[in-house]
Amino acid sequence: MKHLVILPLLISAISATTAAVALDKARASQISQTPVQQSAVIEEADNFYKSDKVTMQKVTFKNQYNMQVAGNLFIPKTLNQNAKNPAIIVGHPMGAVKEQSANLYAQKLADQGFVTLSLDLSFWGESEGQPRNVVSPDIYAEDFSAAVDFLGTRPFVDKNRIGVLGICGSGSFVISAAKIDPRMKAIATVSMYDMGAASRNGLRHSTTLEQRKKAIAEAAEQRYAQFTGGEIKYIGGTVHELNENSTAIEREFYDFYRTPRGEHTPKGSSPKLTTHPTLTSNVKFMNFYPFDDIETISPRPMLFITGDNAHSREFSEDAYKRAAEPKDLYIVPSAGHVDLYDRVNLIPWDKLQSFFNQHLSR
Repeated sequence: MKHLVILPLLISAISATTAAVALDKARASQISQTPVQQSAVIEEADNFYKSDKVTMQKVTFKNQYNMQVAGNLFIPKTLNQNAKNPAIIVGHPMGAVKEQSANLYAQKLADQGFVTLSLDLSFWGESEGQPRNVVSPDIYAEDFSAAVDFLGTRPFVDKNRIGVLGICGSGSFVISAAKIDPRMKAIATVSMYDMGAASRNGLRHSTTLEQRKKAIAEAAEQRYAQFTGGEIKYIGGTVHELNENSTAIEREFYDFYRTPRGEHTPKGSSPKLTTHPTLTSNVKFMNFYPFDDIETISPRPMLFITGDNAHSREFSEDAYKRAAEPKDLYIVPSAGHVDLYDRVNLIPWDKLQSFFNQHLSR
C-alpha cells in the first residue's frame, strides 16, 4: 500500500491557512487564549442528530461515469407514499462525508415533510472512486444529477419538484450542476465556498500568482512520482493538532473535524486521511468556474445562506451579485462558517423550509 503523506498547501481552500493570518488577526489572537487542544463541546451543536420522525435507507445509484454513489434516503414516517412528493438532495462540505452536516440538514428537512437524500461525492465516504479523496469538480456535479435520476424515478417522488442544497464546497458543485440540469427546480447553498476561486485566489484574494504557479508546479511534478509507482501525497484539509500559532480558521475547522463534535472516519479510511485531497488532483479546482453563467439558472430560484462572521461570506455575496432573479441572500447574525454546519439554533431552518415549500409546491 502506498504511503500517506500530508503536505501543507498555500492556497488550501479547506484549511485556508495562508489567508487566515491576513483575514482575521484579531480573532486569531482572541481564540489563541483558549487551550491548544480545546474540546469541541460547542453550544447547540448537533451534527449527529437522529430524527424519530423519519426512516432512513442506505441507497446506491450509478452516475454517468458508471461509478456507484452512496447516499442516505430519509422518508417522513407520515409521508403518503401513494402520492408524488417533493424531494431535496443535500451535499456535504468539501473534504467531508454525508455524516458531516449533510445528514443533519437532510433529516431536519425530512422532519418538515420532504423526501431527502444526502450523498457522498465520488471518491469520498462510501461512494466509489480511486484513489480516494480525488478532486474532480465535473464528477461531483454529475453526482448531483445522478441523484436527481435516482429520486426522480422513485414512485413516491415528483420528478418535477426536486431541489438541491449544497453546504460549503457542495454549494459550488450544485450551482455547477444546476446550470446544465434544469430538473433541479430550487437551488440553495449554506456557507458556500467557490472552490475554484478559493483555490486560484485564496480568501480575499490573498494568494499571489507566484504562489499559485508554485502549487501547480508541485502538483505537476508529483504526477511523475505517482506515475512511476511513488507514494500518493495528500494536501490541505484540516490540521490534526493545534498550537499557539494556529490560526482562527484552522481552529474553526479543527473544532468540527477533529473532535467528537463532528469527527467521522468512513469505513476503510483513516483519521489521518480524512478531509485531505490528493496533491495531484487538488489543482483541478483552478479550472473550476462555477459562477460563470450562473444567471442562466434563472427563472429557477436561488437562495444563498451565509454567516455574518463567516470567512467564506465573500463567495455567497459574489454568487448573489452574479445570479439573476429570483434570488435571495440571507445572512445569519453572529454566525461563522462552520457554525452553520451543525449549530441547530443558528441554522435558519424556517428560511430553508419556506424556500423549498414555496418553490417545490405544485
